[in-house]
Amino acid sequence: MTAGAAPPIPAGFEAFEMGGPFMAVNGPLFKRRRGGEFALGLRIEPRHVNPMAHLHGGMMASFCDMLLVLVAHHQSETLRAHFMPTVSLQLDYLAPAPLGCWIEGGGQLLRTTRSLAFVQALVTADGQPCVRASGVLKIGPLIDEVVARGRAPSS
Repeated sequence: MTAGAAPPIPAGFEAFEMGGPFMAVNGPLFKRRRGGEFALGLRIEPRHVNPMAHLHGGMMASFCDMLLVLVAHHQSETLRAHFMPTVSLQLDYLAPAPLGCWIEGGGQLLRTTRSLAFVQALVTADGQPCVRASGVLKIGPLIDEVVARGRAPSS
């Protein structure tokens, strides 16, 4: 992949600028909302890949970590207001995501308790399944409270 040669971002996606400084450096991420569905996307750039020119597993884990929280936020008005740190993240790597491809993920909020949310997602690379993710998220403090304090909660 050479500079400027990346295909355009798929229609309906727009830049997504949340996720803190880590994702700001490792993105850019894109989001799409259609009806009740939410999707997160990323074009794989040279800085995202391992020596085999496939998306680095750690970058995929970061993408899935963000995806699960965003799916929970999108599918629950109550959860949308909360900071949701990850308690558990399970990934099944099904196929590689090569340099230049578009990865896209969507999922389902499966269940919530008073303090936890259970979420699952599927990520595709140019339309082919590449990762199945599931996670448990802690329903943390209100995001507005975290922002007002100017830092992430200490748990």
